[in-house]
Amino acid sequence: MSKKYCLVLDLKDDPRLIAEYEEWHRNVWPEVINSIRDSGIEKMEIFRAGNRLCMVIEAREDFSFENKQNLDKTNEKVQEWEALMDNFQQRLPFAEMGQKWVLMDRIFEL
Repeated sequence: MSKKYCLVLDLKDDPRLIAEYEEWHRNVWPEVINSIRDSGIEKMEIFRAGNRLCMVIEAREDFSFENKQNLDKTNEKVQEWEALMDNFQQRLPFAEMGQKWVLMDRIFEL
């Protein structure tokens, strides 16, 4: 059994930057992919509408964001990727200090 999470983040509202962000995501570095899998994430998708992103994650039952954050802190390539992606990303106004992706609450399920 897996758990599902949905997170949101905005991109800077610049068509050139958005196109470049999408290009980077067509060629995600293997070290980043490996770190995602090593954290317990089994499937990850990112959707975009305008400059709003929505990430859907399916993860093992033992997955935790805290553990993923700790793994990421010690991974030099992940830190490099995150710094690069920061050039394109814009924090949501209600995000906590230092928070990029904001976890959404499920309010309906069919």
